[in-house]
Amino acid sequence: MYANIRTGTTMKLSERVRPISYLKSHAAEIVRDFEENRTPLIVTQNGEAKIVVMDIRTYEEQIETMAFLKLINMGRKEISQGKFQSTEDFFAEMEKEG
Repeated sequence: MYANIRTGTTMKLSERVRPISYLKSHAAEIVRDFEENRTPLIVTQNGEAKIVVMDIRTYEEQIETMAFLKLINMGRKEISQGKFQSTEDFFAEMEKEG
């Protein structure tokens, strides 16, 4: 299942599976389709899923999301290791520097 957070719609990825021959012969149509339908396209070769094709906006959003999730994970790891300071200490330090 693929959820498009921007539009609030969902679609089964299995509905967007095409053989590589379709990609070769319908490239322009696929690009146009991404203007309205940002659901990734799964491309198969010899019946096996090989690549995912998506529009650039979706790709950029995924990269940003992954970076944000990495930052959250780093923060959680630091907290579990005791590498943090209290809010009071933080603001006291800011006042000294300010």
